[in-house]
Amino acid sequence: MCPETGRARLSYRRAEEIFEENTRLLANPLASPEDIEDLDGFTLHRLRHSALTHDAEGGTSTPMLLACSRHASVRSLERYARPGVDAVARHVAERDPAARRRR
Repeated sequence: MCPETGRARLSYRRAEEIFEENTRLLANPLASPEDIEDLDGFTLHRLRHSALTHDAEGGTSTPMLLACSRHASVRSLERYARPGVDAVARHVAERDPAARRRR
């Protein structure tokens, strides 16, 4: 219980369980609902990976990614923020001087 609000607080462990249970069919789109007990869902850690990747693809600076993720080094951040091929191609195209002249 939160001493200030009197409300019950959700532990990380319980939040992880709820999230994993409720994303099993989403994580396994070809599975049938009858198989739900045998499936694995997404994790909060994977959600963290996705958020950092989307931020990186959106152009968020490395210092901001480091601050938001609380990573101490760029090397550790590299495991999380992995922009996809389409995002890299879009980034390069937006910064191509020849393409800018054609507009």
